[in-house]
Amino acid sequence: MMTLFSRLQAVGSPAIGLGCMNLSHGYGQPVPEAEALRALDAAFDMGYRHFDTATLYGATANERLVGKALSARRGEILLASKCGMAMDPELGRKVIDGRPATLRRQCEESLARLKTDHIDLYYLHRWDRTVPIEESVGALGRLVEEGKIGAVGLSEVSAATLRRARAEHPIAAVQSEYSLWTRNPEIAVLEACREADTLFVAFSPLGRGFLAGAVREPERLAEGDMRRGMPRFSAEHLPRNLALLAELEAVAGELEVTSGQLALAWLRARGDDILPIPGTRSVAHMRENLAAEGLRLKATTVARLDALLAPERVAGERYGVAQQAEIDTETF
Repeated sequence: MMTLFSRLQAVGSPAIGLGCMNLSHGYGQPVPEAEALRALDAAFDMGYRHFDTATLYGATANERLVGKALSARRGEILLASKCGMAMDPELGRKVIDGRPATLRRQCEESLARLKTDHIDLYYLHRWDRTVPIEESVGALGRLVEEGKIGAVGLSEVSAATLRRARAEHPIAAVQSEYSLWTRNPEIAVLEACREADTLFVAFSPLGRGFLAGAVREPERLAEGDMRRGMPRFSAEHLPRNLALLAELEAVAGELEVTSGQLALAWLRARGDDILPIPGTRSVAHMRENLAAEGLRLKATTVARLDALLAPERVAGERYGVAQQAEIDTETF
């Protein structure tokens, strides 16, 4: 079976993918469908080949959007989606459920929404602590055997959980938040990924837009924007973080790039086994982000950025209490 790395090579994927969540979920009102379809078409045309979605996003709307936009180009892309966390229409809230029967059902439903007979990379979106990780991963492994998915991934897990999981079935990728101002993967999970040639997929590599200068006045964030509840964007912590952003922008100015491009280039410098998937609603920002693939930073610049946004300098936790309780990642 084709490995994930060889699949990326086969579709000519750049070393930066596209997170599709923002079009339907998390940042206020969804983008109107016609506009979102145009954005995904433009992303493909400019060179993106790795597209990432999930059952959760937009309560399944994002998968339908990606399927509608890209099903005709299915053989030319690497398609990633996620299971194990979904909106429950009866409860009116998201539910984490890693039972094998649930994962199989969600996979079948995702296949239909994405208009495909297989998903190249299928993540367990969150570990359901009421279900042993071996049971959830074993269920995904059976979906690999049946050809419904190409490879198994995990999202927001610790190194210990990853090692337990891969004893059950090979894990092709781990997806977690990783950026200049969220360095948690450096504690242990990056090393655990490298033990078994597991790709590390970095979501929110631009710090949910912050590192690109998109959030300076949190009161202007749309109603329902998830960042309103994140400590780093609070009135208590944001001023300190904006001072760090100013320092980052100064370095970017010296190099004649944007702060977002600098942040992506820093991630690329951490290793060829790290693949950032920035998300955006803007075609112009998609193009700007993709252009960062060609940037190469000197070791002295990487070290300067490491120090500038060292974990102890960043104010506030990345998640509030409720979201933190849902994840399994190491913390400083």
